Amino acid sequence: MAQTQQFVSNCIFCKIIRNEESGEKIYEDEDVTCIKDINPVSTHHYLIIPNKHIPNAKTLQPEDSELFNKIVAAVDVISEKMNLDPASTRTGFHWPPFNTVHHLHLHVISPIEKMNGIRKLMFPNPNNYWFVSTDYVKSRLENNKNRAI
Repeated sequence: MAQTQQFVSNCIFCKIIRNEESGEKIYEDEDVTCIKDINPVSTHHYLIIPNKHIPNAKTLQPEDSELFNKIVAAVDVISEKMNLDPASTRTGFHWPPFNTVHHLHLHVISPIEKMNGIRKLMFPNPNNYWFVSTDYVKSRLENNKNRAI
């Protein structure tokens, strides 16, 4: 089921989704869009963004669970399409306030062996204060859902 489109007029990712700004799209469907990162930290560096504007992983709400699952499922689609080795691929979200674009996006980086030391610090093995795993975000989302019941 497609999510209701909600855009923010000055958001660069919303503009890319609407084809108002250039961005090399790798994949898109009715719920998510995947683009190449303009500052790649390895050979392959992609951003999976929901087509609905959500500021960041911390602001996900229980009603976003289905969309979150679609974002995570898109990792497999991108990995297959771009022939990424899952054992050498890192995924994660920057955790506020350590995000530069205020539109939720999941980083997909491969191969991690090609990242230099500074970049490995920017995108470390989750979880830490500024870069967290999909599992961490999912557990927070599920905890929020349980509190809402």
